[in-house]
Amino acid sequence: MRIRINEIATEIDPGATLASLAAQWKPGADVLIHNGFPAPAETALRDGDEVYLIKRGERPSEDELQRLMAARHTPGVHARLQAATVGIAGVGGLGSAVAVALARTGVGRIVIADFDVVEPSNLNRQQYFVDQLGHPKVAALADNLARINPYITVEPHHVMLSPANIPTVFALCTVVVEAFDRADMKAMLVETLLALMPEVVVVAASGLAGYGPNNAIVTQRAASRLYLVGDGESEARTGCGLMAPRVGIAAGHQANQVVRIILGEEGT
Repeated sequence: MRIRINEIATEIDPGATLASLAAQWKPGADVLIHNGFPAPAETALRDGDEVYLIKRGERPSEDELQRLMAARHTPGVHARLQAATVGIAGVGGLGSAVAVALARTGVGRIVIADFDVVEPSNLNRQQYFVDQLGHPKVAALADNLARINPYITVEPHHVMLSPANIPTVFALCTVVVEAFDRADMKAMLVETLLALMPEVVVVAASGLAGYGPNNAIVTQRAASRLYLVGDGESEARTGCGLMAPRVGIAAGHQANQVVRIILGEEGT
């Protein structure tokens, strides 16, 4: 009888149960997943079943985690994501959420750059925790990403980005996400990347504030190497601040556009 155990195709004897399988494959496993759902140890196995054996609190090996992710994405897609290097300029509400999405997707190397520290006002929308207040954002985010996917490379730069250091910080990147708050910094970053790094594609954002209609957030191709996410008009002001849901929608657009670029999809 042929089943899959933690995404490995395996021949087992008829009459096997989850308990007997766990004793052989992962002694001490205390969470037994059978065809997508937790199941009792005495569950009998049938041909074609899919089983995950989990020992609570144990970190899976790199090979095991990569197999599981490749099964979700298909092997060819996952391999291309794993080989990619993506830069994120600014790791506030947008950038930290984009980084989390890319880490969960399995992008192999993520370069993050920001000069700021985690403040209480950041916690309404940014991917940080109360016990990280006062820490440099890039250090706190690197720690959080390591908990999500310990087998990717996260390269943190605690710096103020400028035309002088941008080409060095993002030298290995094929895609860079613009995730700044200030309009002047947005313009500086995009202009520098497009002028000095001719192989880089930029995914920028503008118009995310408030709680306006979900579908007003769109992704547009503004130039051959520039994509722009947002509604293009909503600015943060009194009564229309930056909030987690709408910023999250935009971050999802940016992260998905990055994935599309890595996989060779040029449109939006």
